[in-house]
Amino acid sequence: MKIIRIIARLNVGGPAKHVVWLTAGLQSPDCESLLVAGTVPPGEANMEYFASEIGVTPIFVAEMSREISAKDLLTIWKLYRLFLREHPDIVHTHTAKAGTVGRVAGLLYRWSTAAVLLGRPRPCRFVHTYHGHIFHSYYGSFKTRLFLLIEKVLARLGTDRIIVVSEQQRREIHETFGVGSPGQLSVIPLGLDTRVFANWQERGTAFREQFAAGADDILVGIVGRLTEIKNHELFLRAIAFFQENWTKRQHFGRVRFVVVGDGVLRKGLESQAQSLGLANDVVFAGNRSDPENFYPALDLVALTSRNEGTPLTLIEAMANARPVIATAVGGVVDLLGEAISGAQPEPYVVCQRGISVPPNDPRAFAAGLARIIEDPALRHEIGERGLQFVERNYSKERLLHDLRALYRELLQPQSVAVKERSSKQSLESRV
Repeated sequence: MKIIRIIARLNVGGPAKHVVWLTAGLQSPDCESLLVAGTVPPGEANMEYFASEIGVTPIFVAEMSREISAKDLLTIWKLYRLFLREHPDIVHTHTAKAGTVGRVAGLLYRWSTAAVLLGRPRPCRFVHTYHGHIFHSYYGSFKTRLFLLIEKVLARLGTDRIIVVSEQQRREIHETFGVGSPGQLSVIPLGLDTRVFANWQERGTAFREQFAAGADDILVGIVGRLTEIKNHELFLRAIAFFQENWTKRQHFGRVRFVVVGDGVLRKGLESQAQSLGLANDVVFAGNRSDPENFYPALDLVALTSRNEGTPLTLIEAMANARPVIATAVGGVVDLLGEAISGAQPEPYVVCQRGISVPPNDPRAFAAGLARIIEDPALRHEIGERGLQFVERNYSKERLLHDLRALYRELLQPQSVAVKERSSKQSLESRV
């Protein structure tokens, strides 16, 4: 079995780690796995080093990048030529841009053969993974409608299986936005190498000392690229509300905040922190390549995104038994779990594995921060439940097993026909 995996760029984030883990993990005597990646644009940190550390050497297509341009035609042509040379059994695309150019090239590859005249297109299966989606909060209404239309067409014409990373994401993509048919979608959660975070209790001291956080200080961190969709502005506004309304209480010690990550918005966010009077309370730590050290140093991990698939940062936080507070968007809902009590008058919800707050509501986020900061026992309980949840559901081994099983199913000669007959019979029985 030969697999070609395509991602638009290996920038800092969960999708880049995901595709590298899969490429390395699915390399075996009976399985050849290639990774194709595009260009990381200026202003974004590159994670090629991560691929190199794991022994993965990507094939780079310089013209492939996140934004739409005339170069996309050349990208499609180069991918098509790659398919002709490598004869893949599976082409698996990740993220929106790679999904578009990869599947268009795949359609050319599948059907541009003389055997089509005999009803025999090239035998290659096409899979696309939605790590998140761009159907809201990324672009204006016109672009969003255009991209949604493209996704619907590609799902119908150029995709054998659509993978989503959570049940909540499946509901959004298929039921809310109408992409794909029920038989096309498979829910396969993310996986990570949890061994990296073993013995997390023994680490973290150096990171705290680096930022002068005392043993009694509470360190709240947010981890991610400094881009619009991550909404760090909300984090800073929530801190300002928290400082104004809760810091005079004596139930807890000094609270410090650290922003781990970098990006084009850093200067603007640093200016915002200054204007809100947070210069002495918020530290911008930049990009870090040592999650095994900085997560254990944090007492609480925050996420303020407008849109998410399943954020790896929350899974990594839970793998270190760190409690989390996050906006209730996308797959975050599945990570946090059910509310642990009935009707709650507060603007936040205490869930099994974290505090859930509405998107873009700094007052609610500040109130949720205060709730979990004031209650050490709750922080401990949420952290332990999160750790158990990740160990049970998000191992790299489980991810590799699920993908192998899906690929084998797709390569069974009758798999598609059987699914189509099953769907048809199900429909007829309902009628």
